[in-house]
Amino acid sequence: MNAQSKPTTDAAAIVAALGERAKRAAAGLRNATTAAKNTALTEGARLIRAEKNAILAANALDIAAAQKAGMNEAMQDRLLLNATRIEGMAAALEDIAALPDPVGAVVEEWQRPSGLSFTRVRVPIGVIGVIYEARPNVTADAGALCIKSGNVVVLRGGSDSFHSSKLIVDLLRRALATAGLPEDCVQLLPSTDRALVGELLKAMDWLDLIVPRGGRSLIDRVTAESRVPVLRHYEGLCHVYVDHDANVDMARDIVANAKMRRVSVCGAAETLLIDRAALDTHFKAIADRLFDLGCEVRGDADVQRRDKRVLPATDKDWRTEYLAPIISVATVDGVDGAVRHISAYGSQHTDSIVTDNEATAQRFLREVDSAIVMHNASTQFADGGEFGLGAEIGISTNRMHARGPVGLVELTTYKNVVRGKGTLRP
Repeated sequence: MNAQSKPTTDAAAIVAALGERAKRAAAGLRNATTAAKNTALTEGARLIRAEKNAILAANALDIAAAQKAGMNEAMQDRLLLNATRIEGMAAALEDIAALPDPVGAVVEEWQRPSGLSFTRVRVPIGVIGVIYEARPNVTADAGALCIKSGNVVVLRGGSDSFHSSKLIVDLLRRALATAGLPEDCVQLLPSTDRALVGELLKAMDWLDLIVPRGGRSLIDRVTAESRVPVLRHYEGLCHVYVDHDANVDMARDIVANAKMRRVSVCGAAETLLIDRAALDTHFKAIADRLFDLGCEVRGDADVQRRDKRVLPATDKDWRTEYLAPIISVATVDGVDGAVRHISAYGSQHTDSIVTDNEATAQRFLREVDSAIVMHNASTQFADGGEFGLGAEIGISTNRMHARGPVGLVELTTYKNVVRGKGTLRP
């Protein structure tokens, strides 16, 4: 057992002390200027680049421990940092700094016959807890988004990314101090002891929102135990539907990219739905490309009859987020069948249709009830940076407050400012 994962003697006291620091920091950040917040972000980007070798060394410790523990390759890919990914973290901080500050923005204004004027103004949510697995880049993204949106953030990365996340948080705290902002605007739970998570989920007196990112077991635990409102980032059981009116080359390329560009991200396609009318015209080109890329293909009986390399799929496959070079293929009867399959098995994350028929595309986009629906595009675009949000704190599959990539605006709420002239209610 690593030192940081030893059971804590008093989890309640540790989390309570962390909460006191978070509340004090929130008061200082709430009214911070845009210039100060941007200074913290650009300085954070500079430090991440300057400390690249230290970050790589910390990440190497995490990777070595993960390999020793038998972590699968897909999760190791999520955990891995390299020079390109570190530069991506730094660039994301700069992108967020360049975005408009949502705090103080006017949502709407109106007047009433009483003479009162009403203004809705964006304000920070307050103190946000983010619980996530692997992916140390989430540490930087979540910290940066919360700083710019005026929220204090308490991070709990996975035990497998503890060394990487701790160093990144240390760098963000140094950047905050340089900008004259409270270092405690970004905090990391000091231990991977699960008891701390349990206490965090009960912290109703100072924590305003919990954002869990990870597998089903993590999301289910947080949803079941939390006394704090939860903005869920549920599993990405994403589909690509290939219609009989799809361009064959486009369908082949989109499916290959959606599945194989990076198999460990939540926007990776897990199920290919193919129109029965397209089986004999489209499937061979798609399958050949997938097999060339090293993807295992599991399909129903109709699909297996078209290609002997396809393994049999079971009902479990339609419900599985592989996060691996595996894809399931189901034959459906047109767009109606695709919508029914997604409704039965999907996670309401991201689903795409490939077709040149605009009317068919419109039906899919209207009837598929997912946070992100796409036409003629790879599901791997389910990413806050690709949406122009700088980064994301998660892809929300909730229906309340925010859906899809959660960026700066989604990390704010609003207050109602009412102005009168000695106005009395009759």
